[in-house]
Amino acid sequence: MSSLAIIAIVALVAAIGAVLGYRKSRGLVAPAGQKLHSRPTYHASYVFSWAAVPSLIILAIGLSLAPVLVSRTVHDELASNGVVREGMTPELAEQLVSALASGLRALPADEFAAVRNQPIEAVVPLLQRRGVAIATATETGMVPPAVEKVRLEGNLRLGLAAIVTLVALGGAVFALSRIAVRLRARNQVEHVVHAILIVCSSIAILTTVGIIMSMLTETLDFFSRVDPTTFFFGTVWDPRFAASGSGGEQGQFGLVPLLAGTLYIAAVAMLFAVPVGLFAAIYMAEYASGAVRSVVKPLLEVLAGIPTIVYGFFALVTVGPFLRDISADINGLLTGDYTSFIQAQSILTAGLVMGIMLIPFVSSLSDDIITAVPRSLRDGSLGLGATRSETVKRVVLPAALPGIVSALLLTASRAIGETMIVVLAAGVAARLTINPFEAMTTVTVKIVNQLTGDLEFNSPQTLVAFALGITLFVLTLILNIIALTIVRKYREQYE
Repeated sequence: MSSLAIIAIVALVAAIGAVLGYRKSRGLVAPAGQKLHSRPTYHASYVFSWAAVPSLIILAIGLSLAPVLVSRTVHDELASNGVVREGMTPELAEQLVSALASGLRALPADEFAAVRNQPIEAVVPLLQRRGVAIATATETGMVPPAVEKVRLEGNLRLGLAAIVTLVALGGAVFALSRIAVRLRARNQVEHVVHAILIVCSSIAILTTVGIIMSMLTETLDFFSRVDPTTFFFGTVWDPRFAASGSGGEQGQFGLVPLLAGTLYIAAVAMLFAVPVGLFAAIYMAEYASGAVRSVVKPLLEVLAGIPTIVYGFFALVTVGPFLRDISADINGLLTGDYTSFIQAQSILTAGLVMGIMLIPFVSSLSDDIITAVPRSLRDGSLGLGATRSETVKRVVLPAALPGIVSALLLTASRAIGETMIVVLAAGVAARLTINPFEAMTTVTVKIVNQLTGDLEFNSPQTLVAFALGITLFVLTLILNIIALTIVRKYREQYE
């Protein structure tokens, strides 16, 4: 039984209990001088909460513990049968058993019942007829653990469904028995809602902590193999890719060229996007008529909905060749040599196209922030004799500065994390240069490269991706701290 089916059963029981609770509450007769403490809708919500919340908590705990129990059972089966041969790790053996179990689930009940003691050569044709592919490293001894895994998972799901359903029924019956005139159903429902809100608001924090811990664990493993000073201060990026099991050399993992390329391309993009986007926001908020604003603002926001791979194609096919050709013409007019001094894949190409992508982020967010400035500030400035441009420059923009800084920070974070435009517009060459007409690459591009291909997951060539990811995280964290400092300073001044 699937998790969605169990949740549907719980929802059905809770809904029926809520209806019964509502009807019972409507039928209550309060003694003289008293009245119902809570409305019938709160009594219905009270029954629904008692039926749904405990059962869903048990379901979540059961779904969390079941994979651990199944994995331990499979591990014990493999260890007792001696399936893991020399050169095969226990983790790989468990993955092969899991893949085989996934295929066995597609078999009918009669074929599945007869497959336990069959050799792998007899099982593979059965699975292939169902369109299931099995790895060649799968052995005959893996069939019994796979069958046991499927049966155990099915039994656990059925048992969990029974327990959850009983808990839901018990909670509904208990809540119905407690409905009375003076039952504080509203207070208890509000406590449940308050707890749910706390859990929902904690999800972002817990997710962030989980992301940090997952990256930090692999990063520490990487730094146990590679000296951190050579990573943070190295100027050569040469990981020397090695295929899985080939025992290739470790290579050099210098962060400096990647970090320099990330900041350089993001800076070029911001230099283009910030003035254009900010001036567009000022025009729409302070000078444009309602008709013009209703047309221009949606057109600008259309740019935000274009996939970044499309911007990459635009850079590769149009912007890059245009800059290369026009630089060749300029060089020919000046020196007579029609050699291009701007590469088609360059920092300038990536920065310009990324800047076009970022314009709607700057303009839309800044426009909303500027229009949120109180009208009284504008009227006071105009009443003192200031012109509209002076009001915008000396009153509106300073008052909106905290919000604009936040918008620019969001835009900078988007620029730092961009990948597809950089791959197509700036290339993948990790180099150090100050010439914006040459190619560079970014941290995000190399993260993709390091996690792509037939590499050992525990090799430095793969683990370096986590070190690059934690570096980007720290970089954006520093930007957030700087922005919060600026926002706090000016917010105190203008509130």
